Amino acid sequence: MNAQQQLDLLTRRCVDVVTREDLVAKLERGHRLRVKLGIDPSGPELHLGHAVVLRKLRDFQDLGHEAVLIVGDFTAQIGDPTGLSAARKPRTKAEIEADMRSYAEQAALILDIDKATVRFNSEWLAPISFADLIGLSAKITVARMLERDDFTKRFHAGSPIGLHEFLYPLGQAYDSIAIKADVELGGTEQLFNLMMGRRMQEEFDQAPQVCMTLPILEGTDGVQRMGKSLNNFIALRDTPQDMFGKVMSIPDTLIGRYFRLATTLAPAELDAIDAGLASGALRPRDAKLKLAFEIAGLYHGPNAAVVAREHFEKTVVRKELPDEMPSHALADGDARVMLGKLLVLVGWASSNREAQRLVQQGAIKIDGVRADDVRHIEPTWHGKVLQKGNHQFLKIK
Repeated sequence: MNAQQQLDLLTRRCVDVVTREDLVAKLERGHRLRVKLGIDPSGPELHLGHAVVLRKLRDFQDLGHEAVLIVGDFTAQIGDPTGLSAARKPRTKAEIEADMRSYAEQAALILDIDKATVRFNSEWLAPISFADLIGLSAKITVARMLERDDFTKRFHAGSPIGLHEFLYPLGQAYDSIAIKADVELGGTEQLFNLMMGRRMQEEFDQAPQVCMTLPILEGTDGVQRMGKSLNNFIALRDTPQDMFGKVMSIPDTLIGRYFRLATTLAPAELDAIDAGLASGALRPRDAKLKLAFEIAGLYHGPNAAVVAREHFEKTVVRKELPDEMPSHALADGDARVMLGKLLVLVGWASSNREAQRLVQQGAIKIDGVRADDVRHIEPTWHGKVLQKGNHQFLKIK
């Protein structure tokens, strides 16, 4: 594959490439590029939103370039202020370590993790002295920091901006210096931080990295960006059935976008799907069935995707109980508890308040009948089938 063909593949789906000329020059040299992707461990689950950028990193891997996954264990103690109207609460070392245990395992669903380098930025940031920090900070101005949209809005609104928040993009920039990155990937909201790395590399007499951003994937609600805190995410470790069902729940307006950002279909096939949806030749429901099948198959294999599709048709379309479902052994002393407590006992709610919210939203069914009172008590819960939403079933034993 020549440099132009590599360029076409690597820039596909990208929003920003700074600069395209630099990337062409790096590719034409024929050297193996060191491609950086930073992860701030803000939760234990990777989802399809993360996968958009991870797949671009895999594109580089497939062309023989080096993938470097930077775990932001040190910068996470500051908290990335990107897109926030207030300071993010710093996370403890214990929280970060707990969340990071499974990150490499999840990233391996997309990356060739055996050929990737995983680094923790505490390796080089923790040893920095106060004198070093002063020297590093002297290379950037407050005016430059205030170019960030979120900082500017907070400044004009009179909202506090902690000095430590300025250190986050500085720390991320130093990551690029530490590993001598040729390319850095990120979501569009990360462009400022990526550009900071590019500028700081020049200050340290390094060739500036190419900054490449990918689109932010909306969550299943179709409004907000996908995120665990918004409960609108599709996790990479979701079961095939849950993954299939969640994809089927997205708004029709997002079908084309999900095809382009969450699947690996060829551009010609994506164009055909867009054309079919636009002309009406392809019905949205049929397109979503294909989309859900592609995504479930991508992470669980085609056989599991077939089972997931059959499960969806049976439980959602025909409203039948699945042939197999998980079970929960309930102690005899809990056989007559109120529904709210039962939902907590089986792990479907973290509190009585959350249980009440689920019932009020109509998300809970008992033997196929929608529950309307969190205080409901059955003569015995043994033998009952609970349903949460369209996709989760549980047999009480």
